[in-house]
Order: sequence, then C-alpha cells, then structure tokens
Amino acid sequence: MLQLKKTWSIFAAFVLCVQVFLACSDSNTSSVNKIVEQQPTSSEVVEQQPTSSEVVEQQSTSSETGEAQPASSEIVEQSSSSAVAVQPHIFTIDSTGLHTIVMNDSTGLLISSDLYLDCPADTFLSEFQIGDIVTVAINGYDTLEMPIVESAYDVPIAGFALVALKGYDYLILSVHYGQLANILKITEIGVPIETSVSMKEKGGFLFGLGIPNIENMVYNAESYPDLSIEEFANFREVRSTGMGRNRLYRSSNPIDPGLGRNFYADALAQEAGVTTFINLSDSEEYAKSCKGFDSSYYSTQNIIFLNLPVYFFSQHFKDGIASGFRYMIEHDGPYLVHCTFGMDRTGFTIAVLEGLMGATTEDLQADYAKTFSNYFNVVDSMHVALNEQQVGFFRDVVIRNMKAVYHAEGIDVPDTEPIDWAAATEKYLGKLGMTQEEIAALKERLK
Repeated sequence: MLQLKKTWSIFAAFVLCVQVFLACSDSNTSSVNKIVEQQPTSSEVVEQQPTSSEVVEQQSTSSETGEAQPASSEIVEQSSSSAVAVQPHIFTIDSTGLHTIVMNDSTGLLISSDLYLDCPADTFLSEFQIGDIVTVAINGYDTLEMPIVESAYDVPIAGFALVALKGYDYLILSVHYGQLANILKITEIGVPIETSVSMKEKGGFLFGLGIPNIENMVYNAESYPDLSIEEFANFREVRSTGMGRNRLYRSSNPIDPGLGRNFYADALAQEAGVTTFINLSDSEEYAKSCKGFDSSYYSTQNIIFLNLPVYFFSQHFKDGIASGFRYMIEHDGPYLVHCTFGMDRTGFTIAVLEGLMGATTEDLQADYAKTFSNYFNVVDSMHVALNEQQVGFFRDVVIRNMKAVYHAEGIDVPDTEPIDWAAATEKYLGKLGMTQEEIAALKERLK
C-alpha cells in the first residue's frame, strides 16, 4: 500500500489547480460538520504500489507488521465535544485517480479507498492533537472510534485512523490495510456526507504511538536468551477453551528462510505430528522456490497455499480463510496455521477458530499477545521483555479487530462480558458463505 504521505504532495498540487476547497469557518464552535468523499473505483486507478522496501506486507516476500492499537474496551467515556465547524462543500474527484491508493499483490490490484474531510488540518489541530482518540459519526453510515495520527501506519492492521498532517487542506479517514468506503458501503462519488468529530479520550493513543514495532526484532535465536526455541519460532499449540488437545497449532513460516526461524518451526511441526498446513501468506510457486523446501517435513504433508493479503475486510481475505477452513474439513489434523511471522493473518484466523470453539475473551487475548512477546523489543541485539502495559496494549488489538470485522458484516459484539464468541463467529462464518453443515464439520475436526 502506498503510504499516505507520498500521495499528499501530489494531492495538494491537484487541489491548487482545481481550486475547489473552501476554508474552514470559526474554530470556536462545538461540533464538526465536514464533507466526506469516496475514492475512485478501480477503473480510475493510475497510481501503483511501492516496492517491497516501502511496504510492510508484500506477498512475494511474505512480511507483515506488528503494529497495534487499543480496542474499544480501552476507550474511556467522552470527556468533551470540542470541535471545529466547516461549511459543506462538494469536492468532485475526477478520473485522474489521485486519491486512490493501490496495493498490488500477485493476484491483482486491491484498492484502498479513503475518505476526505474538507477541513484544513491546522484548523482541526487547533482543537485536537495527535494521539487523541475521537468519535467520528458519518451521517447515514456508521459511528467509529479512532485515534488522530499522522499516518494510517501509526495504527495496527485493520485499525481506523483520522490522519491529520500540518499544512494540508484536508483530513483523511482511513483504515490500515482496508477500504473504508467499502467497509461503510459508500458507493456514490462526489456526494457530500455530514460528518461530526468529537473527543472520546484526550491523549488516549499517545502510548500506542510509542509502542515497540516489528523493527525491534532480529533473526538469530542468540538474541532471545529468555525465550525457548518454541517461543523463538512462535510455535505453540492452541489451547483455548473448547479446543481439543493436539488439534491446532500456529507458528511462523516453516519454509521461508527470511526470518531465520523456518527450520525450527518445521522441526517442531514434525515433532507435533502436524499433517495439514494452512499457509495464509504464500503462493505455491513462491513456497516451492524457498531454499530447502523439497527436503522439509512440510513438503511431505497436506498444504493449502492461500496467498492472502493482510486485509481482513476484503472479499479476497474472507474467501481465502473460508477455503482454508474447508480444506481443514477435508483433511485430517493436527493442523498448523501460519503466515510469515504468524502474527497478523495468523492471529486473526486463529482467533476466529478459537471463537468458534467457545474461547473466552481472556483466551483470545492471551494467545494473541504471546506472539508480540516472542518478537518485539530487541534492544542492542538483546531481547527485552515487554512490560505489563505493553502486553496489555497488544491484548486489546485482537478484540478490536474481531469486533470491527464482525461489525462490517452486520454482526455486533457487545462490550460487556461474558461475550458469546461462538455464536458471533458462527454468524461470521455464515457471512463467508459457509453452511451450517460445514461449520459443524469444522467444529468436529477441532474438538
């Protein structure tokens, strides 16, 4: 995906040429009324995705991020409604495609449609600050909570963001690896939508902006003396409530040598007797090109290569994991689900399977956060354990992701415990096109 900052200079020049923006009015009012515009369709796209060095996720190299943000359970009650008023204005997007970000993987183009708020960032930032968490009410569509940041990459995968960069004549509503216009089911281009922004938690995301990220990991086991080999390989059995013993495992990539963990993961899978692998990240062609593939235990077992992007809201991803689940129904276990790190795609997919089997919120959080303890926070070539607050931050990510993805399918998960994750997940799998018979068969496989 192109970083938002790379498109803004082009966008700003375009805006100056067409002279369509109006200035914001008095900043002392207590509500925000702005205009949101949808991005062009895929036929209008002219921009191309950056190289692998510019993105965190690319299918051919199978890398993924470890960013995260608080779940809605972290957000405190609204403390104020300070905001800025803007006169309605229609901004017409033409076929140049300057507002469309393209993510290109081996399966084709994936369009990321952002929404633009017609308000200068400097005016907005006179009332709000980077790191605040706000409530954004998009009239007629949805109300979302999100942090104010300088880039959508400042929030985790599937996280919503209000991007405000000083000096620019607009704000952006975005989602990290997602199509916000599609998520909200906005289909008309050039139609103004009243949108209000109010304070939810002052400075509520400042901690998230300083959280360790995937750059703080290294590739040799010697730098992780406090971890077992299983932890270094991010290999473990899934033991949440309702899950059968020796049925489901997860790990980093057992064949891709890029992380320095593949031989460990492959050997541990063999020791556990894994017979079916669900490869979320790689194409068959790429996997078989990895050095050592032919001599691996992995290559002798049942494998489905799904080659999925880190894009949980997309039809591509939803169809892919449904195919993976059907493959599990058709083949004997034990099963192992992996992507590259075994973190984002694997984390979400495992959480869905855990939820289906009756996992508690605590189960989901504990298993998901373990991965981040296994990778993050290498300082001066030596792993430093995450503190309790950092681990808590990552624990909340999986719940926010599941609630957001399920909500996009019309399935609302309550904020109060206990949450019936099994019922919500069965509905979600139904939305993916799985029948009740298939869902029952999948549960039988994992008992």
